[in-house]
Amino acid sequence: MFHGLSAFPLTPMNEDAIDEAAFARLLERLVLARVDSVCVLGSTGNYAYLSMDERRRVAELALDHAAGVPMMVGIGALRTRDVLALAEHAQKAGADAVLLAPVSYQKLTDDEVFGLYEAVTRSLSVPLCVYDNPGTTHFSFSDALHARIAQLPRVGSIKIPGVPLDAGAARERVQRLRALIPSHVTIGVSGDAHGAAGLNAGCGAWYSAIGGLLPAPLLAITRAAQAGNAGEATRLSECLQPLWALLQRHGSLRVVAAAAELLGLVARPSLPLPLQALAGEDRQQLHRVLEELKMEG
Repeated sequence: MFHGLSAFPLTPMNEDAIDEAAFARLLERLVLARVDSVCVLGSTGNYAYLSMDERRRVAELALDHAAGVPMMVGIGALRTRDVLALAEHAQKAGADAVLLAPVSYQKLTDDEVFGLYEAVTRSLSVPLCVYDNPGTTHFSFSDALHARIAQLPRVGSIKIPGVPLDAGAARERVQRLRALIPSHVTIGVSGDAHGAAGLNAGCGAWYSAIGGLLPAPLLAITRAAQAGNAGEATRLSECLQPLWALLQRHGSLRVVAAAAELLGLVARPSLPLPLQALAGEDRQQLHRVLEELKMEG
């Protein structure tokens, strides 16, 4: 569940409804590509913009199209009661794991975040991935808090932000956390420009937004790193530098949405207002990058 390439697909939608047919097509591409797992309702999945009923529907659609690929479902919400309700639904629907970020409006304390994970893990029968995403939650985990949460039952992985691109610094970052958490808890890297560096540094998984749309090149990087060929993994990642630059400039969600639209995989618009996919010159630049990298729908 928590090894290799975990692909985080877009949840395409407009102001009226989720585009269920387009969502199914995105899932089918991931199944055909043979990604190691899929996670729906992560940040790229727009979970924070969906109603509880819409989130349940997305989870059910994903599990209907899993075709044997392990499926993780995001359950983050502002209130613990809603997290628990989403966790219960995900488990009953057949999810293989759940992903939990400490979503907040008021800034949370370490004790409040620990209390959230303690309450949720008590109710779980499937593994949980801790979602460390300070860019959206505005909460930064310390290694000490990660170590404390990792001792809870059902915690199976920690999704950390991107590691340093320097190989030595990346190894030090991963090893420092690895020394504090149980051996059965994997460390997964996020931030697609940092995927190869994280895998080469010892991360067991790559939690990827671009992997939810363009799995083939990211699988090639993942397999090279898993085979111990760090140089090839780095080389393949460097070939995608024009794409990484766009992600770092605009954020993964807007780039993924625009790319999915440009490739004809989803209708435009595909994001909930007020969010908007790339437009104007930024969109044209993305189009050129996709053509140069020979990315196809």
